[in-house]
Parts: sequence; C-alpha cells; structure tokens
Amino acid sequence: MAEPRPRATHLAAAVGRRIPATLIFVAIMLAVGVAFAGLWSPFEDSALFDNVAYGLPALVEGRWWTPIIGTFFVNQPWVYVFTIASFAGMAYLEFRRGWRVALAYFWIGQLFAVFASALLLWGLSATGWTWAVTEAAALDVGASGGTMACIAAAVGLLAAPWRVRAWLVLLSFVFIAMLFWGELADLEHAFAVVLILFVDRSLRLQRQTVREQRLVAFVAITSLAIIEVITLIVPTNGPFGPTQPAGDGIWDVAIDVAIVVFVAQGLRRGRRWAWVISVVLASLNVLLGTTILALVIITTELQVESILDGETELAIATGFLWLMLLVYLVWVRGAFRARRRSTIGRAPAPTVDDVKTMLHADGGGTLSWMTTWEGNTYARTTTGIVAYQRRAGVALALADPVGPAASRPESVREFIRGAEDAGLVPCFFSAGEATKDAVPAGWRSIVVADDTIVDLPGLQFTGKAWGPVRTALNRAGREDMTFRVTRLKDEPWGIQQQVRAISEMWVGDKGLPEMGFTLGTLVEAEDPEVRLALALSPAGDVDGFLSWLPVHGGDGTVHGWTLDLMRRRDGGFGPVMEFLIGSSAKLFSEEGAKIMSLSGAPLAHDYPPDAGAIAILSERLAEMLEPVYGFASLHRFKEKFHPRYETMYLLFRDESDLTRIGAGLTRAFLPEASLRQFAGAGLELVRGDRD
Repeated sequence: MAEPRPRATHLAAAVGRRIPATLIFVAIMLAVGVAFAGLWSPFEDSALFDNVAYGLPALVEGRWWTPIIGTFFVNQPWVYVFTIASFAGMAYLEFRRGWRVALAYFWIGQLFAVFASALLLWGLSATGWTWAVTEAAALDVGASGGTMACIAAAVGLLAAPWRVRAWLVLLSFVFIAMLFWGELADLEHAFAVVLILFVDRSLRLQRQTVREQRLVAFVAITSLAIIEVITLIVPTNGPFGPTQPAGDGIWDVAIDVAIVVFVAQGLRRGRRWAWVISVVLASLNVLLGTTILALVIITTELQVESILDGETELAIATGFLWLMLLVYLVWVRGAFRARRRSTIGRAPAPTVDDVKTMLHADGGGTLSWMTTWEGNTYARTTTGIVAYQRRAGVALALADPVGPAASRPESVREFIRGAEDAGLVPCFFSAGEATKDAVPAGWRSIVVADDTIVDLPGLQFTGKAWGPVRTALNRAGREDMTFRVTRLKDEPWGIQQQVRAISEMWVGDKGLPEMGFTLGTLVEAEDPEVRLALALSPAGDVDGFLSWLPVHGGDGTVHGWTLDLMRRRDGGFGPVMEFLIGSSAKLFSEEGAKIMSLSGAPLAHDYPPDAGAIAILSERLAEMLEPVYGFASLHRFKEKFHPRYETMYLLFRDESDLTRIGAGLTRAFLPEASLRQFAGAGLELVRGDRD
C-alpha cells in the first residue's frame, strides 16, 4: 500500500496551482539562461546582447521587439538570484488576484518602464546633461520593470498600517538608487513603481495616524544616516555626478550618524526636542546643498570642490533628500508634541478615591476593582477614567474604562489619542467586547483569558454535574470545618499571621515574586471593601482562604464578587477550595448578588480549529508556563463550577508593538523580579518542558 504524500507536498502543489503564471515566467527565464549560457557567463558580453537588449538606441534603430524579447534575458549570472527573488511580488499578486491581473500588472509595468525611460532620456540628452547622455546610450535586459510593478501592486494589497510602511520602504529604495547610482535599470524601476503608485492610489498619507507620522520621520532620518555611511565606503554615479569614498572623513560621519540615530529615537517617540533638532539639521543640509548648487552654476564644479574639499554631487543629492524630509516634518509638526514627563488625560489627574467613587456610582466589570490597586496611574477622560501602567514605553490600560457605560467607547478613543500624543504605545489588557468594539478600525486583538462567571440567582448544587462540590461541602460538615467571610483587618493577629504564612509559602515555591497587575496580593486584600473567605479546622487553623473583590452594579450596590487570591495550607483539608468557593457562592446568592467571577486563567482559552498562529503560540506558552504557574490546571479546576465564559482581550495597534508590549507586561506582572529570579524561573520552564 502506497504511503500518503507528506503534507508539505500537498501544500506546495496547492500553492503551485494558484501561481501558474509566475512559475511559467521563472521557468522560461531559467530555460533561456541555459539555452544562451546566461546562467554561467555574462550575457551582456555575448554577440546576441545588442539584438535583444532594450533601450533608446534599440528603439531608434527600429528593434521594436526588444522590450518583449529582452524581458527574458539576464545580463549577469549573479543577477539571476535577485531576478528570481523579485518574482515573489508577482506570485503574491497572482495568489491574491489571479493570473490575469498579475500578467496585466507585469507587462504594463515592464513596457511602461522601458518606453517612459527611453522617452525621458531622449528629451534630457538633448540638453547635454552628462548623466542623461550616458544613460541614453545604454541598453538593458531583464524583467525588473515588470516585477517592480508587481511588487508595488502587492504592497497595495497589504493591510494597514503595513501598506504605508511597505510603500515607504519601496519608494525609498527606488529613489535612493536613482539618486546615487542612476543607471538605466534604476530609472526603469522608479517609473514602474511610480506608475502603480498613481494607478492604484493605495498610499494614502493623509489618513496617517500620529504614530505613523512619527514612524515615517524615524525611517526617513535613519535612511539618511545609512546613506551617509554607504557613500562613505561605496563610490556612486547618479544624476548629480560621480562621488568617491570619503577617505579621511570617517570620524565626522561617525559623529553625524550617532547624532542622527539619537534624534531618530526621539522622533519615534514624538519628542518635541527631536523635531526641533531635525528641522535645524534639515535646514542646514538644504542650505548647504542649495549654496553648492548655486556656486557650481555660477563658477565651475572643480573650483567649488577645491574650496570645499569635498564632493559637490553628494552634497546636492543629500540636500535634496533633506529638503523632502524638511517639508514632511513641517507638514506633520503636530505629531511631535510629546515631552519626557507627558501625562495622559485631562486635568486634574484622578486619584484612587475618584476611581472608587465612579465605580460606586456607575458600576464596572469583574476586573474593575483591580484598577484601584497600587501601581496604577489614572487618565481622566471627558466622562470617565482609564487606569493604566507606564511600562517600557507602553501605556498598558487595565480592563475597561471606568465611568458611565454609554461613554466608555469615547474614553477608549481619548486614552489612545492621549497615549500617542505622549509618545507611548497604547494597549488594553484584559478588556471586554465593548472595548474591543471601541478601538479604531485595524487594531489587532489576542485572547488572553476567559472570564469564568457563575450566575448566582437560583443556584443549587444538585445533579450529577455538581457532585464534586456537593461532596466537598458534605465532607466539610462531617469534619467540622468552619466557613467564615470576613475582612482581613477584622481578624485577630493569629489568623492574620496564618494567612500570611500560607501566602508566603505559596510564593516561595514559585521562585518568582507574587505577580501583580491583574493578580493581587495580601496588600490588596487588606482593602476594607475586599472580603476574605476562611476555611478553619476544628483546631482553629486556617486551612485555606480566598479574597473576593466587589463588582459594583452602578446603582450604589454590589451585584457580584470576583475571586482574586486562592491559597491553601499544605496538609490541611483536602477539598478546601471546592468548599470555600461553594460556600461563598451560597452566601453571595443568599445576599442577593447576581454573579460570581472566578477570574480568568491566562493562556487557557479554547481556540477554534481555524485560529491559526495565535492559537499555536498561546498553547505553546501555556505548556511552558504550566510547571511554574499552573494556569491550565486552574482553568480545569474552575470548570467544576460550570461557569459561562466571557472573552478577555489584549488590544493593540499592530504586530510591530508586540515586542514592547511584551516587555511592558513582564514588568507589570513582575515589577520586583530580579534577573536571577527570571533565570531560575527559566530553568524551571526548561525542566517542565523536558518532563
């Protein structure tokens, strides 16, 4: 019996069926390379080159077939690597829009690039411009005009904001190559890309966010630093003339680059001082380039170079690039208002008492009381408050905004604007569906947990499904266990010390400090509005305890409770947690509470089969963290109480923010952890993974 083909083979075959035109093009080019020896010897040195190469001379002499025939040849063997790779854009375009569209973009782009370049060079060469005269006599082969058009069209299919970023990279590439190398192929690339830019109109800078405006400025000024390094070590020969490596100016360039990199970081964060310095630098470079250009026109290039002891062409070319950056910086000047100590929100800054007052009046979600914990900062919006922590350049908002339910979407938008104006990365952690619906279009979301909610009205522990809970309650009765709901500060010193000893023992086993942010400690349990559920043995020992956070309903009453701390004593009553939670549920139900939240276990979400890479990553992290924190085990334990689930999300702008958000979350959850403790926890993860 024949073995089934591997999954990778099936995938490759399926992809091949989606991009037949691209594969045929690549096959023809390789076949031509073999037939005419272009794969191993320079084709431009062969006698056939002049008969198939396109360019102004070929068109003037009537070789009309060259723009088509020349497409399938490559001038140097090493160029095949880049030529084949450039067909990736056509493959993506064909995969998304079909072979007809891909072929149309390729051939229109290729022919337009060839004919437009020839026409421009024909007109400019009549002026006697040295560069234009040289390139007007040049010939070229290859498919790069068509493939660049396909790449530009493929970029237009990307999701925002990656579309704008990819367009900026592509335009930077073609124009820098044109300005500093300026060969016929570079001119063709520029024409192909500009054609698609105007035809597709997929680059819409007027819709940029503040974050994107800062990113464009960052990329632009960094690119100028890279250009300075390149021209330091590589000779160039663009439209402005040839340049030679600056042999003795390496230290000047190194200092310039260091300054530009420092300023670029400030631009990325929207700092006002960085914008001012950038405008000054750009103005000086534009002034220098303009002055040199004027002197060259008035006198001669040799006279100017003898005076300046430098390359006039390089100064003029970089001056042009600085001019474009200067215009852009002035245009988007409003994006650079952030200062180092910028605050978010309206004045006066809220206090924790303001947050509690608003929770009492307007209610909140199951995690809202966590916003009152130490470590949070508060941003006042028009009608609400957003609790957040400032970590690693991230404004990490906790849960949903506090305030009237109808105005919470506007609070979300105000917080995002405020964070971006302050140069911070905005995101929401453990947010609900309402906040997810309120963030701007294009924001990404990752499921971080499922809030487990038990509805209390009419709750009865009857039936087979409630057997484990009922068994725990019955056993507690037989063994004379005592259940008591109290406040930690109201308990005698001995009980408080037992509670602290149990908690410290639990933390000591983890190798890391107690986690914070959405996971409380005994400090938070001391709040008089937080209730403590105790399980006491007949001897008066604390066998376990829970802390419950209030969930306010907006009418001045508490309509539910959220589980925070869960701790048990080693060697105590076995099913103490089932006993504590079951007894708490009965008490809260009798008091008239509507819900009881058992909180969400991080990384324990049940993803659908088509969830993709996010599900795979989440499941892998859950497997690694299980030996240390037991999130999956906790999730399975909570299922004994048959809760319903409400999804909790991490909401963020796009994937480029995830590195900084990850660092921010690490510090939010473990603000006191040392490098040694992280290393010890990492060793525990490795051991658990091996097991």
